[in-house]
Amino acid sequence: MIQAPSMQPTGWFQVAWSADVPAGAVKPLRYFGNDMVIFRGMDGHVSVLDAHCQHLGANLARGGFVVEDGIQCPFHGWVWSGEGRNVRIPYEPRPNRARRVRPWRVTELNGCIFIWHDTQGREPLWQLPDWKHLLNADVVTQDYRPLGDDERELFSQVKVHPQIIAENAVDPHHFRFVHATPISPVVLSETIDEHVWHAKVGFGRRWANGVDRAGDNRNTIEIYWSGIGYAINGECTADGVRVIAINATPVGDGTCDIFASYWISGSDNYAERLKQAKAALPDDINIWEYQKYMDKPALTPSEADGFYKLRRWARGFYPPEPVAVSG
Repeated sequence: MIQAPSMQPTGWFQVAWSADVPAGAVKPLRYFGNDMVIFRGMDGHVSVLDAHCQHLGANLARGGFVVEDGIQCPFHGWVWSGEGRNVRIPYEPRPNRARRVRPWRVTELNGCIFIWHDTQGREPLWQLPDWKHLLNADVVTQDYRPLGDDERELFSQVKVHPQIIAENAVDPHHFRFVHATPISPVVLSETIDEHVWHAKVGFGRRWANGVDRAGDNRNTIEIYWSGIGYAINGECTADGVRVIAINATPVGDGTCDIFASYWISGSDNYAERLKQAKAALPDDINIWEYQKYMDKPALTPSEADGFYKLRRWARGFYPPEPVAVSG
């Protein structure tokens, strides 16, 4: 039996864009098989809690509303802070300090909202990096518009595992057949540690010898994975520079929401360049939706090393296997 990776990986995962949660907003979420509520308090801070009030189980995302000290349940008015503590019961002199709604660790970065997920309940093992201080100088020195409606795309309930998306980073040959590049790109450099996969990939005959040239980023993509939920691509193309985030978050068994964000440099021919940037992902999704995970794929020599390295790296984000106890 083929065993696909767990849909409960550890890491940071996107659950919304900042624009989705304006001041005072309350919205339902469902990720990792959990119903949640996201809201932005009067202080501007975004919080994510498990959805259900610990009084009688009402869903805080369905009729709850933001008040000065947190989110108020629509059923009996109990108020829960962004940390999940009961801070007020309107008809009692003191709150219930013994009960708590589970809070999720939240990071808001570059117009995107992420939660930390870990089945072992550990505090975040690493912090999300800001691509504006991370990618190469040709990318980070450009001017970009804030994320608007046109620069954000949500693909809901895609039948894909986040690891499958990460494997695109080590799959050069799919570019020829899915994205119609003339030749397969080559990996010019790679840096891998416990939480990060960082690679520079060259496109076209300019990079055919596979030799990286420091400071030369023409016709390259810089790929940065922080865990398997957060991916940033800095792309230096003939038409200009762009940054693309493709972040997949498990919803339940076998499906993910994919949050795609696009930053396009400058203003010349902006609409057409944005359209080009958005063209590749739907082609990938059309493959992923019908793809079967192969735990022992028939890899060729030119691709095997990259796949095996990435899969070994990805295993570090999955919860430990349960230990069998003999009777």
